[in-house]
Amino acid sequence: MTTPIPPGREGLIPHLVCGSCEKAIEFYKQAFGAKEVGRMPSPDGRIMHAEIEIDGLMVFLVDDFPEYCGGKSQTPQALGGTPVTIHRYVEDCDATIKQAVEAGATPMMPVQDMFWGDRYGSVIDPFGHCWSVATHNRDLTHEEIVEGMQAAFDAPHEQGAPG
Repeated sequence: MTTPIPPGREGLIPHLVCGSCEKAIEFYKQAFGAKEVGRMPSPDGRIMHAEIEIDGLMVFLVDDFPEYCGGKSQTPQALGGTPVTIHRYVEDCDATIKQAVEAGATPMMPVQDMFWGDRYGSVIDPFGHCWSVATHNRDLTHEEIVEGMQAAFDAPHEQGAPG
């Protein structure tokens, strides 16, 4: 019997448009230990749909097909960046960020201990997608987090606060 939600496809699934889906798959394998689940090439060789698994969860990928998007490219580079960040909790934030940078990602925020109790950093992958990575290292009350946030905003260049 067909189920409305295929097994392993529960929850939200990021679907990333990449300038080179094939290169993106290889990058995600090196940077984040992704496992390729499958790919479906279009007649012209671009990848119409690909699936990778990171930390046991699915990520869908596709090559850019501007001809099906009103003639506009949908890659973050063509759009001038991305407002979306893909977030991962990992056992060792420092090691994961280092691995991603060694695979070709660009550091965006250096890894540091944050006021909300995580060790946190972020990178931009070679395809323009932003990835934040964290390791939770302190359980804090709501009040402690608010207090830490206020201190971060009072000193804007510390703790990753805006400014």
